[in-house]
Formats: sequence, structure tokens, C-alpha cells
Amino acid sequence: MDGDPIDLPNWQRRPDGITTSGKLGPHDPARLAGIGVKHVVNLALDTHPEALADEAALMAAAGIAYTHIPVPFDAPTPEHVAALAEALAAHPGPHHVHCIANYRVTAFFYLLDLAAGVPEAEARARMAKVWNPIEDERVPGVWRALVHGD
Repeated sequence: MDGDPIDLPNWQRRPDGITTSGKLGPHDPARLAGIGVKHVVNLALDTHPEALADEAALMAAAGIAYTHIPVPFDAPTPEHVAALAEALAAHPGPHHVHCIANYRVTAFFYLLDLAAGVPEAEARARMAKVWNPIEDERVPGVWRALVHGD
């Protein structure tokens, strides 16, 4: 879409219109507002060295609702995925969901896509544009377990 900030790390626009990316910078809330984003969900930890400081305040200044669901990279849970679904349902979009590398986000959307009836191959292909925790042996096992439902 014209104006999409495609320079954001692992930027994606999903078929449902939700946009996703890795880490945001200080000028990105205004850029997201400029493409019509009304709600941002952050799945990264505030303590990550690449996290955007004062993200909630920057989003508020840009007129964007903000939800923070801190997901430890070494301990994602189905409850985190459910919290994302609830946050998306509770706020009007358009939505932007991000973390540091767009790994958490794409894995969670893989699971949400499956729950919504998206064929597994299609859901996996969407996730694999960023990473593939199902097939990549370098990925921490907690992610393979999460996406396999173990």
C-alpha cells in the first residue's frame, strides 16, 4: 500500500489489513498514524535494549491506542496468544502489531490464522516470510512447541 513504512524491520501487511513489524523508532508512531493505524500492540519486553522508550506516550501523542503484552522470548505461552486476540477484538483497527524482530508476532498470527480456519500451508507461508520456527532447528524449542501445540 502506498505510504507503508516498508523500511521497518520485517514489515508486513497481512491479507486482513493488519500490519506487523519488528522494532519501532521514535518517529514511527507518526508514520503509523499517517497510514491510518488506530491501535498498536507491542509484544516485546520494555527491558529489551532495542525497545522504544516511552512507547505508550509516543503512541498517545500520535492519537493511537496502545496495548502492551510483554512476551518473554524464551517463554511464550498460549495465554499470550489469547491476549493478542483479545486486544485486537477490544480495539477498533486498523491495527499494527510489533515486537523486536516480528518473530513473536508472526508466530502468534500463525496460530490465530489456524484458529480462524486459514489452511495450515497458507498460515505457515505467511509466517515463513519472516521466520519458520517449525522447520528451523536453530529456533528455540519453546517456539516449535508453541506452534505445534505441544
